[in-house]
Amino acid sequence: MQRTRLSTLVDLFGQRFSQWIFNPWRRISLAIISLLFGNFFATAISATAGQTAEIDILIAAILVAAVEMISWLYHRSRTSGQRTTLPEMLNSFKLGMMYGLFVEAFKLGS
Repeated sequence: MQRTRLSTLVDLFGQRFSQWIFNPWRRISLAIISLLFGNFFATAISATAGQTAEIDILIAAILVAAVEMISWLYHRSRTSGQRTTLPEMLNSFKLGMMYGLFVEAFKLGS
């Protein structure tokens, strides 16, 4: 494959981002942002799916499949020995989403 300016720019951006994210404080801050975004996503998805009350089963199936896929991806990346950022951020998003869904369930139950 030919080295174009665009491919060189993308490679350079990827290298600089991986160097930037190597700092533990930045990694933790991105994990916290992902956690909070997952919580927001859970609140938003439960509110929109609850309004129509027609696609609840489909939304639940999609969320379960997404949670299982994220768990599989995260644990697969951990067994390979590499520390990559994307599976860690997705796992934080998943944890925030699960927490948000539990909070929504407790709100509905009370």
